Amino acid sequence: MKKNYLRIVFVILIFFCFVFLIYNNFFNKEKVIISETNTVEEEIYNSNIIKDVKYTSVDVKGNKYEITASKGEIDFSNTNIIFLTDVNAIIILADLNTIKISSSFGKYNTNNLDTIFSKNVLIKYLDNRITGGYLDFSPERNSMIISKNVIYNNPKNILKSDVVEIDLKTKDTKIYMHENTKKVRIKSKK
Repeated sequence: MKKNYLRIVFVILIFFCFVFLIYNNFFNKEKVIISETNTVEEEIYNSNIIKDVKYTSVDVKGNKYEITASKGEIDFSNTNIIFLTDVNAIIILADLNTIKISSSFGKYNTNNLDTIFSKNVLIKYLDNRITGGYLDFSPERNSMIISKNVIYNNPKNILKSDVVEIDLKTKDTKIYMHENTKKVRIKSKK
């Protein structure tokens, strides 16, 4: 019952955001400014930027998602896509494990919750800390794919690779390099 209520509230919130954006897009606000020389200049405001963005949702598997950003910009060509700045995400999996993600930029899909995190990506999960340049997070595929100068750090090892793929359902992890001639580097902390 509570899940349904949250979903309904989320859908209503998204609906009002889209109505507001469509209204702003088609009914541009015009502002007349009189300059010091008493000439009239017109400025037209047509903005799709939202400050202090926060999205929360729960998927059918019981996983909870919360994404916050200092700024969001809705893509006019696809209003389900929101480009984010200074992104933080908390994912509470159905098994109650928590994943924390931060990055400089993000691309969030409100339909399926898929999120691309880019630049200065940091992932914290249990005792693991992963940094990289790019993260493709997909609840729909049950996967996280981290790439670009990946450093995987846990209490026992430091690992450097091109790509780390994590299956969110099974927790299986694949770590590899793009080129067969290069090797994954592992350094023990002992």
